[in-house]
Amino acid sequence: MRVFVTGASGFIGSAVVPDLLSGGHQVVALARSDSSAASLEAAGAEVVRGTLDDLETLRDAATASDGVIHLAFKHDIAFTGDFAGAAAADRRVVETFGEALAGSDRPLVIASGVPDEQGRVATERDGHASSAAADGTVLDDRSATAELTLNLSTRDVRSSVVRLPPTNHGEGDPGFIATLVQTARAKGVSGHIGDGKTRWPATHYRDSAHLFRLALENAPAGTTLHAVAEEGVPLRDIAEAIGRGLDLPVASIAPEDAAEHFGWLAAILAADRPTSSALTRELLDWEPTRPGLIADIEAGHYFRDAGTPTV
Repeated sequence: MRVFVTGASGFIGSAVVPDLLSGGHQVVALARSDSSAASLEAAGAEVVRGTLDDLETLRDAATASDGVIHLAFKHDIAFTGDFAGAAAADRRVVETFGEALAGSDRPLVIASGVPDEQGRVATERDGHASSAAADGTVLDDRSATAELTLNLSTRDVRSSVVRLPPTNHGEGDPGFIATLVQTARAKGVSGHIGDGKTRWPATHYRDSAHLFRLALENAPAGTTLHAVAEEGVPLRDIAEAIGRGLDLPVASIAPEDAAEHFGWLAAILAADRPTSSALTRELLDWEPTRPGLIADIEAGHYFRDAGTPTV
């Protein structure tokens, strides 16, 4: 298949591209910079220059493709206070892809996040509540865009949503684990909130990447998938692994002090979000094979790079 990929030079995208190529697919990748274009071409992809705001470029690339994998998101503005703007831009992109692929039975696979079921193990059937407000206005958030994607199945688009856990780990990870490592370095202690029993689902980013290919190739229209290898890793275990890696003490941070200690990450750390992928594994025969989160932390690469995370 000729596959158009957005976010191909990002952390997960950098694994999706070689996975697609190894499966015999041709990759056409969106690049917004010279450096991204060069790295993608070196990896074996054809490059289309543009950004998520270039809707005509996106429409043309999708129309000329046999399928689309949409990974890009405006994280740069989302994490500086304009999440609504980033989510609205994302919705426009998905609407554009839907128009380009309608009536063709071609696949559209997008990335989203796992649902928060407040301590109950979430499944692929959860998180599909109405995305409309009480007055009927459609909400511009990522979950609403995911539901829009699934509903494209009624327009003869083989749409699917791959929900990613908060932790997609592996060498080069710029995300939450890297942020926790930097916080521990700065504070001189590897902390967890309260008793540390809140759980994060986790997956090695290369296992997540492979699921995107399986979804492109085989997922039925309107399918929700969970890229979850570990249902829930306790935050205390993560803090202890970081403490061992940095040779720092591990400490409980009182909930009322969490925002001061962890900053913007405090609310995410406080959420207990165990998540199942049983339905995904059964449907697509997806079986994660890479190291688990604690083993990956203990491999040492998170501690060799003292740079600032880019999340």
